[in-house]
Amino acid sequence: MPSFEPTSLQQALAASIFVVTLAAFVWDRIRYDIVAMLALLACVGLGLVAPDKAFDGFGNPAVVTVAAVLVLSHALVRSGVVQALGERVEAVAVEPWQRIALLCTVGATLSAFMNNVGALAVVMPIAITMARRSGTSPALMLMPLSFSTMLGGTITLIGTPPNLLASAARARYGEAPFGFFDFTPVGFAITVAGIAFMVVAARFVLPADRAARPSGMELFDVGHYVTELRIPEGSAWIGATVEALETEHADRLLVVKLLRSGLSMRRRLADRALVANDLLIVQAEAELLQELARKGVLEIAAAHGSDGEKAPLGPPGGVETVEVVVPPNSWLQGQTARRLNLRTRWSVNLLALSRKGRPLATRLRDAPIFAGDVLLLEGDPDSLAESVRELGCLPLADRRIAFEPFRLLLPIAVFATAIVAVATGLAGAAVAFAAAAVAVVLLRIVPARELYTAIDWPIIVLLGAMIPVGGVLEATGLADLLAGRVAGLSSVLPSWGLLAVVLIATMAITPMLNNAATVIVMAPIAIGIAQSLGLNPDAFVMAVAIGASCDFLTPFGHQNNTLILAAGGYRFADFWRLGLPLDFVIVATAIPVLLLVFPLGGAG
Repeated sequence: MPSFEPTSLQQALAASIFVVTLAAFVWDRIRYDIVAMLALLACVGLGLVAPDKAFDGFGNPAVVTVAAVLVLSHALVRSGVVQALGERVEAVAVEPWQRIALLCTVGATLSAFMNNVGALAVVMPIAITMARRSGTSPALMLMPLSFSTMLGGTITLIGTPPNLLASAARARYGEAPFGFFDFTPVGFAITVAGIAFMVVAARFVLPADRAARPSGMELFDVGHYVTELRIPEGSAWIGATVEALETEHADRLLVVKLLRSGLSMRRRLADRALVANDLLIVQAEAELLQELARKGVLEIAAAHGSDGEKAPLGPPGGVETVEVVVPPNSWLQGQTARRLNLRTRWSVNLLALSRKGRPLATRLRDAPIFAGDVLLLEGDPDSLAESVRELGCLPLADRRIAFEPFRLLLPIAVFATAIVAVATGLAGAAVAFAAAAVAVVLLRIVPARELYTAIDWPIIVLLGAMIPVGGVLEATGLADLLAGRVAGLSSVLPSWGLLAVVLIATMAITPMLNNAATVIVMAPIAIGIAQSLGLNPDAFVMAVAIGASCDFLTPFGHQNNTLILAAGGYRFADFWRLGLPLDFVIVATAIPVLLLVFPLGGAG
C-alpha cells in the first residue's frame, strides 16, 4: 500500500488490519476464508465495524448469487450437458491451433455462465484426450484453456465473483447495479483478443517437450504414476534383477524402492534378484500397469489386502477405475489413504498417485494427499462416481454415461430462464439464480444431498467476511486518501492513463489475493479516484473487475492455474512467459473499449 500519514486513530487501525490481512493472504499458510474472518473480527473488536453489522456481508446479493451459480454450474456438469459438448469439440478440431482455439472458445463460453473452476474441470479432460490422441503435450493447451476460462468470466454479470462485487459497488455512487450484459462489450473484446493472442503465441512460449522432466502428458494422465507392485507366486520375474525389469520396460517403469520382509531398500537396487512377495514402489505408465496386471506377472498391491488376497469392491469383473484430481479447496489435503480408510468407508482403492512426476518417499497408503495430485481410484461402477463426488475430487478420465435428451435440455432451460429474468429486469440476480438453484433440486437434476456440497463454502465465507471489511476503507476515509494520492498523477497523466493505472494495479494485486478480495479492496479506491476528478466511475469499476479476473502470472493466484500445474508439467516461469504479454494485450484492448462504452467525460 502507498505510504501516508494517518489522520485519525481509526485510519491507523484500519491500515494496520489491511496490511496484516494482505500479508496473510500472500503468506498463504492460513486458508483465505479464515484470514477473512479474522480480519472481520479484528474490525469488530477495534470498533471499526458495528457488531450488529458484522455479518451483513453474508446477506449481500452478490454472495447469494455466487452460491446459486455454483449450484447451477454443478447441475450443468452433472446432467451431461458439458460432456455432450466436449464430444462435439473433439470431432471438429484437427490442427493443433484449431484445437487450442476451439477449446479456449468453449471454455470461455462456458465460463461466462458458470464457475471458472467448473468450466475448466469439464473441458480439461477433452484437452488431455486430444493431446494423447494427437501425440502432443497438453502443456500447449492447458494454460491457454485456464486463462480463457478466466477471461470468459468477464463477459457476463455472473461469470465470476469480481463482476458481482463490482456491480454491487456501483451503489456507492448512487447508481443501480450493472445489468447482466453490461460487462459484455469489454469482456467479449478482451476474451477474443486474448484467445487470438494465445493461439498464436502458445507454441512459441509454452513447453512442447522437456528433456529434463517428463512431458505434461506423461505427468497428467497415463504416465508417471507412483504405485506399489507385488511379485506374485509363480511370476516370470522371480529370479530376475530389478535392472532387467526396468530394461524390459525402458522409459515406462522405474523402481524407486524395494520392500522385502519389512526391510526397505533404495540403494544399489539394479543387481538385486526379485523373489516372491517382494513389494516394489515404482513410477510407471497407467497403460503399462494394466498390461502387467492382466498378464499376472505383477500385481497392483493397493488392490489387495494385507494378506495379498484380492479385496473385491463389487461383483466379479464389476470394478472400474477413474482418474481424479484433488482440487485446491479439497478437504482431503493432508489426509492419507490409511487414515481415510478408503476401502471400508468409501468402497474405493487408491491404486496410484501422480504428483508432478516426483517419486514418493513413503508407502502409497501413508502418503499425504495434496492439491493438484492425480489419483487413480478403483471401485464399484455403481458407487464410484458418488464416492468421487463425496471425496471432493474432479474426474479426469473419459466416462461414457448415457443421458436422456430431456435431462440435457432441462438444466439449460432452467439456467436460460434465470438469465432472461435478470436481463429483462423481471428479477434481481440473487433472486433469479436462487430460484433456479431451488428448481434444479426440485426437478431432481441435482440431488438434495449435493445441494450444499456443490457450493465452495470457503469462497462464500471469504466474500461474506470481506465485504464489511472492505467497507472500512470508505468509512474511515482511507479510500479517499489513497484515491487522492493516485489522482495526484493527473498532472502528469491523461484521464485514460489513470484508468490504465487502476487496471494495471489491480492486475498486479490479484495474484497475491483472492480475486474477490481484490475487488473489495480496489473498488472503493477506484471510485474515489474517479469522483475526485469528476470522471465516470463506471469505467474505473469495470477496470477493477477486469483486472481482478486477469490472474495469469503465478500458478497459485487462481485455482485454475493450480489445477493445470501438474497436468501440464509447468514451471513457475511458464505462467509469466505467457501471462505477462497477455496482460499487455488485455490492457491495450480494454482501455479503448472502456473509453468507448463508458466515456470518462462525466459521471453517470
